[in-house]
Amino acid sequence: MIIRMGYVSHAISLWDASPARTLTFTRYSQLSEDDRMEKLLDVTKKNIDSTKRMVHYNIAHDIPLYRMSSSIVPLATHPEVRWDFVTPFAEDWQEIGELVRRSGLRTSFHPSQFTLFTSPREEVTDHAVTDMEYHYKMLEAMGLENEGTINIHIGGAYGDKLATLPRFYENLSKLPDTVRKRMTLENDDKTYNADETLAACEKEGIPFVFDIHHHYANLGEKNLEELLPAAFVTWEDTGLRPKIHISSPKSEKAYRSHSDYVDPDYIRPMLDVLKGIGQDVDFMIEAKQKDLAVLRLAEVLGEIRGMKRIGGTILQI
Repeated sequence: MIIRMGYVSHAISLWDASPARTLTFTRYSQLSEDDRMEKLLDVTKKNIDSTKRMVHYNIAHDIPLYRMSSSIVPLATHPEVRWDFVTPFAEDWQEIGELVRRSGLRTSFHPSQFTLFTSPREEVTDHAVTDMEYHYKMLEAMGLENEGTINIHIGGAYGDKLATLPRFYENLSKLPDTVRKRMTLENDDKTYNADETLAACEKEGIPFVFDIHHHYANLGEKNLEELLPAAFVTWEDTGLRPKIHISSPKSEKAYRSHSDYVDPDYIRPMLDVLKGIGQDVDFMIEAKQKDLAVLRLAEVLGEIRGMKRIGGTILQI
């Protein structure tokens, strides 16, 4: 079986390459009408250029997975700003998409924790729909709308998990079908555990992104031998490999916080289960040291008996 690995948003090895430069609405409001658009275009251009650099870096280092920043376009979803961020950069978006497709890079987005479909407040759901549409527009601009994914959590339980889930399903129906087809769901570390998230995925026909760190922080009743095969089934009709999020705790006291690097011993029990299943799988590394962490993990795991490093961050068991 093959394990491919990638990282989130920003290759910290690269100088001055943040793809998430910001422009606050307060600062935007202080500018003249002409300066506002000039600033939006300037910040977005820098973020797009940084994203290109990241894609080139990933290709050069044979890193086959990359989660793009959700903050490439400043104020894209602000109700008083929403602007056309596709047309001015059409060639740039297309260039990124061509690079991604040509190299076989797997890409995704992960909107913030405020993009949720469990709230009883209609405006929160409306914002969630707008945010998901924003991410889809970026995929579409790059020509990746049939392969890129947008990953979210179920959201808050508002004091009653069982009562909240029907609202989640109802609110989810407000998503356009094109956007909904690109979404995945991930178990979280405090509220909806892997059992509950898997059940929601099975009910709604949504691929399940299993997070091992969140699983240990928020255990359900199912063990890894039950969860992983069931999770993989949810990916069968997508044409994509199942994806797992990988990180390890910063400390026992700060258990839910991500460490700088991934402790290989922390994920060894899961690796043993995966070996028994034999399913090719992709790991998204969520460690603080990002590209450095994924390269180190590939090196360390490649030294384990029975595992062979066959690419930059690609392993064969």
